[in-house]
Amino acid sequence: MGRSSDPTRFRPRIVEPLIPEEVTGEELEKTARAELLSLSADNAKVVARHLVCVSLFIDTDPERAYLHAMAAAHHAGRLAVARETAGYAAYRAGKYEIALRELRAAHRISGDVSTWPVMADCERGLGRPLKALEMAGSPEVSKLEKAEEIEMRIVASGARRDLGQLDAAVITLTCRELKTENAEWSLRLRYAYADALHAAGRFAEAKEWFAKCALVDTEELTDAEERAQ
Repeated sequence: MGRSSDPTRFRPRIVEPLIPEEVTGEELEKTARAELLSLSADNAKVVARHLVCVSLFIDTDPERAYLHAMAAAHHAGRLAVARETAGYAAYRAGKYEIALRELRAAHRISGDVSTWPVMADCERGLGRPLKALEMAGSPEVSKLEKAEEIEMRIVASGARRDLGQLDAAVITLTCRELKTENAEWSLRLRYAYADALHAAGRFAEAKEWFAKCALVDTEELTDAEERAQ
């Protein structure tokens, strides 16, 4: 393809969000900073500061984090770290079409498949559950780490529910990993399974699994204990 096929060439100029003075860019983790070495020193510093701001604001002000992420991608459109961060920030801000575009770009640059579940969930957000299921059955899934594999199961189950396939949504989450109690993904998997059971009208089983979910929810991040009552 010719040079005009590069989507980064069509990025409009943006008004950059204000970066707090105390943010230097040195707060960025080493692996991300290393990826910025291909940029000029001044540009790398600007990108690093914007990326740090994404982490600062993503939980409290997703829209502000999104603006910083897009500014970083504007300055470093050929770097996977910038495009991936922009994709995640857009996803958190509910901008699924932009998130999908940025995550696809990051995947093309790096070949990393860890964002596959988020990309599939973006398809759901855009009203395309069949596309999400297609991604869940793709060869890339076999390359996922366990946490991402579980996340893909949860997304696929959600896509089944989008299609009204409530029993299939439960089956999608029925796996041996439900017995695991101390993994980082245990809480999300158990809660999703219990919720799928409830949606399918299997209330006694749902109550049982909400109780099992509550057992691993030591920080009370969900309403599992309440739903188990």
